[in-house]
Amino acid sequence: MSHEESTLAELISMLKQRRDEIAVKIHLGKEEAKQEWDQLEEKWHSLLGEYEPVKDALGETAENVVSGLKLTAGEIKDGLDRIWKAL
Repeated sequence: MSHEESTLAELISMLKQRRDEIAVKIHLGKEEAKQEWDQLEEKWHSLLGEYEPVKDALGETAENVVSGLKLTAGEIKDGLDRIWKAL
């Protein structure tokens, strides 16, 4: 094997290793994003379940209900922002 062939073989080997490492990171990153998405979906459905029954009466309800809904909505927004940036 010539020096050029050896150098090319080393380069190919290095590229294969780097490619494999990146593929693992992408896979793990997607899984982390999916896990966060699943958690946010649960919060989203919970938020809607709490909001729908009281939306017409919000003017009459205590501030802590509104504060709780805002907190959950803020958590969902932050999570969606993290997923968006990760993808």
